[in-house]
Amino acid sequence: MRKDQFPREIQPHLIPSPQGSYAYECLGCGARHGIEKLLYTCPSCKSVLLIGDRDWDRLKAIPGDLWRKIFDHRSMLTQPALRGIYRFHELIGSIIPMESVVYLGEGHTPLVGANDRLAQWVGRPFYFKNDGQNPSASFKDRGMASAFSYLNHLIRDHGMDDVLAVCASTGDTSAAAALYASYFVEGVTSAVLLPQGKVTPQQLGQPLGSGARVLEIPGVFDDCMKVVEHLSDRYPVALMNSKNAWRILGQESYSYEIAQMFDYDVSHLMVAVPIGNAGNITAVLQGFLKLLDLGIIEALPRVLGVQSEHANPVYLYYLEPDPRKRRFEPVNVRPSTAQAAMIGNPVSMPRVMSLVDKYRKLAGDGAVQVVQVSEQEIMDSMILANRNGHITCTQGGECLAGFRKAVEKGSVDSHVVGVLDATAHALKFSIFQEKYFENAFEPEFRVVPRDEYRNAPIAIDTPGSVPSPGGGQRLEPEEFQIFVEYAAQKIAQLLGLEAK
Repeated sequence: MRKDQFPREIQPHLIPSPQGSYAYECLGCGARHGIEKLLYTCPSCKSVLLIGDRDWDRLKAIPGDLWRKIFDHRSMLTQPALRGIYRFHELIGSIIPMESVVYLGEGHTPLVGANDRLAQWVGRPFYFKNDGQNPSASFKDRGMASAFSYLNHLIRDHGMDDVLAVCASTGDTSAAAALYASYFVEGVTSAVLLPQGKVTPQQLGQPLGSGARVLEIPGVFDDCMKVVEHLSDRYPVALMNSKNAWRILGQESYSYEIAQMFDYDVSHLMVAVPIGNAGNITAVLQGFLKLLDLGIIEALPRVLGVQSEHANPVYLYYLEPDPRKRRFEPVNVRPSTAQAAMIGNPVSMPRVMSLVDKYRKLAGDGAVQVVQVSEQEIMDSMILANRNGHITCTQGGECLAGFRKAVEKGSVDSHVVGVLDATAHALKFSIFQEKYFENAFEPEFRVVPRDEYRNAPIAIDTPGSVPSPGGGQRLEPEEFQIFVEYAAQKIAQLLGLEAK
């Protein structure tokens, strides 16, 4: 639609212009720092940062119902910069001009409802929000669209040049960072650090295909992260992990889309997200808090964080009911099928602590919960979900297992509907499906396939008396007909079909 076709009260707000006064806000010492250059930790105390708008209250001059109309009407625009996460420009990066927005098709991913069989298995109705349908096939594109749009703003308007974007990754982050960096014709290159031998072939192929320099480091993700942090402290590089607070801003769009899809009534929802480096749950919490503050939603949804028992530092932290006695301790991770969540020392943990406290003060202690699940539960859940019409990854399986466990524990009210984060496309983790079907998991995973969930191809072999087109052999029409009839009869027998 053209701008002049929208209601008059909406027209002045459709195309946003740069506004606001942003600053990095330290969660440690409370200091504020300008955003003229990229910062990842507080120069004063080295704590992690969030980004705040010092002129936030100006947004409250617009009532919540009008904000809802603005966002809904923007969904009908054809302007690329407003098609993705910047539909919510004022909440994500209102200082970024529209011409600096990098849009590759991220955001607006679908909610896919569970069928009756799957909902009954869990004990509650729920949806998967399938972020595997983002450009690089994971939720990481939300944060990268924000981080690279701000980087583009610095290049275009503040003279930054020759940028090397770097990140540590278990796969999805590197794919997203390399993809967005490759979109720049000049001025930006990328390098990614991966834990050697701990990334699926599909995920490894993505940054290679986007032209990134791929560097494999001995150890696990946490080791790669320490190397990247060392680089960002001492060299002029743009860190693209969730330590970059612009990443968190972009990932808030996940919350905004959920609210919009439920017509801004989220009071009956429980949003389940896997916890790895803790950037995603940080963004989800912050996103809903912003919506509530502006009156766009009237109540907060429940949020459920899920961790594998092989990488569970956040679960262990909140296992202690007394906040005064809680002490965060990193853990040594064990191999996990939920590779993106296999992180023992999440860099966003201080953000989680701060935002969970705010969230619970507003909505009660039960408004944010954390559960842990086994590797067996993750794989069984992923396989079962995909047998019921979904294309979810192991992290989506982790969310499904966690939501079901929360229902079993009695911590999910009967009226609650789940929204589960399927963070990536199933094809990225097909190697784990293959291991499941072939019963080929290494002992440390502790996964034993259930026979009823396994699947394998059935070869239709032909005896020597039946002509076969195998090996590229060309058959005469009569011979080919013999082959067709034999193969069809054999398949009918296997499938239990009866002739008409």
